[in-house]
This record gives sequence, C-alpha cells and structure tokens, in this order.
Amino acid sequence: MNINNQFLAGKKGLIVGIANEHSIAYGCAKSLREAGAELAITYLNAKAEKYVRPLADQVDARLVMPLDVEEPGQMQALFAAITEQWGQLDFVIHSIAFCPMDDLHGRVTDCSLPGFQQAMRVSCYSFIELARHAEPLMKNGGTLLTMSYHGADKVVENYNIMGPVKAALESTTRYMAHELGAKGIRVHAVSPGPLKTRAASGIAHFDALIDDATQRAPQHRLVDIEDVGATCTFLVSDGARSLTGQTIYVDGGCNIMA
Repeated sequence: MNINNQFLAGKKGLIVGIANEHSIAYGCAKSLREAGAELAITYLNAKAEKYVRPLADQVDARLVMPLDVEEPGQMQALFAAITEQWGQLDFVIHSIAFCPMDDLHGRVTDCSLPGFQQAMRVSCYSFIELARHAEPLMKNGGTLLTMSYHGADKVVENYNIMGPVKAALESTTRYMAHELGAKGIRVHAVSPGPLKTRAASGIAHFDALIDDATQRAPQHRLVDIEDVGATCTFLVSDGARSLTGQTIYVDGGCNIMA
C-alpha cells in the first residue's frame, strides 16, 4: 500500500452489502481501504458469513457484524458497536436490494402488495434507517452513498418493479441531501451500469441486458466493481465536498444514449 495515496487516512466507514468477491460493495471496500479508510463490514446471515469474513480480513475490517435489515434489533446492535469502537462515522455505503422472484419477474401492474413492500423495505427504507443511525455519529460531516440503476429513470426491459423502487431510492437521496446538508452530510446515489453480481443474476434475460449496454455505451465496455469503488472513494473524499444530492452514473456513458 502506497503511503502517498492515503488521502482517506483517519476516515471511518460502514459498508453494507458484501456477499462475495464480485459484489459492488467489495469493490468499494477495496478502494476505500487502499485510500487509508478504516472499515466496518456487515454480512446478511450465518450462511453468508463464511464468504464475507475472508473478504473483510483482506480489507482489515475493524468490525464484522451481521445485518439483516428485516431483523429487529440488528441495526441498533451494529451502531452500538460502531459507537463503542470509534465514536464517530465518516461514511456509509448502502449496497443492498431485494425483491421476491415472482414479483421481480412479473409485470409492475401485477406486483403483489407484500412483494412491493418487501422490495421497498430492503432496497429503499433501509437506507433511510442507516442515515438516521449514522447522523449523530457524523459530528464533522460525512457521506452517505447508495446504489441505484438506470432503470430508475428509464424503462429497462425485465427490470420491472425494481425500477419504481430505485426511483424512490433516488428521490430519497435528494431529500436527505437537503435535510442533512447543513450538518455537512452529503448524500448520493451511484448508478453503475449492469454488472455480473449475484443480485443481478435474478433479473430475467440479464445476458441480453449486458450485451445491449456494451453495444450502446460510448466506451463500448462494461464497468466493473473497481470502477464503482474508485468513484465512491472520490465521493467520500474532501475533493467532492461541494457535491451532494446527485445520481452519479458509472456506466461508460450508456445513460446518455437514446
């Protein structure tokens, strides 16, 4: 690790959403650690722990704890541990989403109420919860980042109900940026192009989506988790101190194309 590149030394952050080495959240963790940040990492459950702990070790995570946002008390326990360990927090990266498969693969018109509620609960409301718990620990300001997708803004075939859910997430980002700005807390949605992650594998005909994005993007290539990690590292840094409330596309320019 090059000491001259430690521009995030002293910053402490929470990363939620690592499932394996292909996760966007892991790309963020690697980049942030290389820049000198200290990290707290969560895993979903006992089954996921065996995959996440070795990755947490690779980025020297100070805390590794479970977080299922649908399990009462787990978020409170996580932030109690962060408060005890550090007493402060400089950034949070929220990279989780879920929708029951039947609702994800069906029409928006046919989405069930329980499916819609669960998708919103896990994919959107959990970001609000994280922000609420992080706010008192961001005594000197901070950065809150969540992951969106182009389907929030345009109709993407087979993205279905996750489009409206991500649209709500992006709107939430703007409102929280407004509410928390006076405290020096910046809030962004990062919108990567399609990536071959475990979560994306649930989208029907995902390979066709990958091929289309590669052909349409001006750079004619897919982005990877390192690209997203580098962008998030910049957004956490003081170099992005005047940016907030944005949806930042990391997609090789695909979003500008008709």
